[in-house]
Amino acid sequence: MKAMILAAGQGKRMRPLTLHTPKPLLPVGGKALIVYHLERLQAAGCCDVVINLSYLGEHIAKVLGSGEAYGLRIHYSRETEALETAGGIIQALALLGDAPFWVINGDVWCDRPLTPLCLDADCLAHLLLVPNPPHHPQGDFVLDETKPLAACPGTFLLHDLHGDRPLHEKSSAPAYTFSGLSVLRPELFANYPPGRLALAPVLRQAMAQGRVAGSVYQGVWRDVGTPERLAELDRSLALD
Repeated sequence: MKAMILAAGQGKRMRPLTLHTPKPLLPVGGKALIVYHLERLQAAGCCDVVINLSYLGEHIAKVLGSGEAYGLRIHYSRETEALETAGGIIQALALLGDAPFWVINGDVWCDRPLTPLCLDADCLAHLLLVPNPPHHPQGDFVLDETKPLAACPGTFLLHDLHGDRPLHEKSSAPAYTFSGLSVLRPELFANYPPGRLALAPVLRQAMAQGRVAGSVYQGVWRDVGTPERLAELDRSLALD
């Protein structure tokens, strides 16, 4: 399975740390944040990783190079303007091929081995969810526990918490936060032209069709979105 790491954002909430360093290269636990993803992908058997670049992107290409140092082949998708999440993926589809692929936010840290998430034949996406962190207590999505995927234990169809509020209010199922890690099929983007586009509306449309699955990871996950959370993760890794 190939993978794409999203690394084109400006990291405005991380300033001043990101004024001269792109967020994926910020050091935590003695190495750049993005390197943890590369190491876990390589350990899971991934060979090809696509990284999209925009803001200070050439810094990332210079540091990571061809990927040989990590046992990978790294391909870069350069964006002349930031295309947002879905737009960046659409531009990179030619590099990702026809099979399902990992998509990983460059600004999260997770200790889950990056073995593939299960996708049944009808699903266009499988999102890895986590318990809601203190900075995002309301969550993003609700698992429809009445609709498990038989081929994928612990995996259920997803509903959008914000777009399907009446369903959620009638359900006792808890909401969870999207981890920023997912496995997507290229067909998810079949009806979308190139250009600037967020991933959320693409996923919501697929959810409305009952074609997005999710599962919950209870291990260690961090959204490294602010200098304070970066420092907290750094202290935590220093104790391990």
